[in-house]
Amino acid sequence: MGLYIEARIRADLDDLWTRTQEPSQHQRWDLRFTRITHLPRADGEPQRFRYATRVLPGLTVAGTGVSAGERERPDGTRTSALRFSSPHPLSLLAEGSGYWRYLPDGDGDGVTFLTGYDYRPRWGRVGAVTDRLLFRPLIGWATAWSFDRLRLWLERGITPERALRNWLTELLVRTLVVIVGAAGLGLERFLHLFGPLAASMAYVSPLLLAVVISLALFTSPLPGTPAARRCLRRPATRVRAPRVLRTLETPR
Repeated sequence: MGLYIEARIRADLDDLWTRTQEPSQHQRWDLRFTRITHLPRADGEPQRFRYATRVLPGLTVAGTGVSAGERERPDGTRTSALRFSSPHPLSLLAEGSGYWRYLPDGDGDGVTFLTGYDYRPRWGRVGAVTDRLLFRPLIGWATAWSFDRLRLWLERGITPERALRNWLTELLVRTLVVIVGAAGLGLERFLHLFGPLAASMAYVSPLLLAVVISLALFTSPLPGTPAARRCLRRPATRVRAPRVLRTLETPR
């Protein structure tokens, strides 16, 4: 099953196009890429590029791709399509394809920005199971999180670097609240072993601790923190890949 992500961004179409098509801009907000570099091309040819993703400190997985975009369409929308492949033996993604669509609102108040893509995993059956249970949900989350990070950059002026710091800080605070709350619940249970008098020494009730833990786990992120949950993960109607995708060959 292919991946689908959709976000509505209140921004100018040209600004959104630049932030997503220029490699130096794209690599700043997209969690899936550490570096993107355009390769030289002749006029009229599709754009070839190299990409790299730092998986772990000292370990970078690289690949190549080819893309083509339709900047001006009769209906006012824009489309970008690509195919990519990675020969790196540690890359679970062997090859794949996808597209971006830019759909301006009729009132000019914003743009619906969406992507659909799919890929073929390597490593045989082990790779297929790993992809289905772990990697595909993870990369779907990373794409949606990145789309919301881009939205914050365009709508609120929160740079991708600051958005990442916001996310890490909020994640740390929530984690600490859960740990402290769980420790408090454990202490409450421990005190009950010594009778009602000892249990009454606990200053925070188990119910309050449970509420605090639930808030830390399930409340929506702060407005300035990227969140994958803000993006649509299934299309409202059936969508088709753009025709320009069929004109691209998989890079080798």
